[in-house]
Amino acid sequence: MKNCRWTVPETEILTIDVKPGWKKGTKITFPEKGNQEPNQLPADLVFVIDEKPHDVFKRDGNDLIVNKRVSLAEAIGGTTINLTTLDGRSLSVQVTDIVSPGYEMSIPKEGMPITKEPGHRGDLKIKFDVSFPTKLTPEQRAGLKRTLTT
Repeated sequence: MKNCRWTVPETEILTIDVKPGWKKGTKITFPEKGNQEPNQLPADLVFVIDEKPHDVFKRDGNDLIVNKRVSLAEAIGGTTINLTTLDGRSLSVQVTDIVSPGYEMSIPKEGMPITKEPGHRGDLKIKFDVSFPTKLTPEQRAGLKRTLTT
């Protein structure tokens, strides 16, 4: 007498509840939900979180980075930066400091949620690129020179 055991493929829907702030490389394991071979225990099924690039923001740990271009007049005279956050809020940031090339401004608690610290967030960092004019009239040059001479 020969004893044969037939296995029937099972379909099971597994749901991953991705938490805000999870980082690239986070592993989610479903124990014994992988393929099963005869005379062996089923393997674990492991998913690894990856990040999809965003059009505006770049992630750096728990911080978010955004690049903003401002004119020379805005860099010297001040400006307001309007952003839509990842969670859809409108954020208006007053820039009152003089912005030099490479200047970076940090807004606390506007970055990514910190998974292991509920209620805490990273920072939002705005990196500025100052756009200098390519042409000035002689009158504009003279006016700027008079105004900026200390």
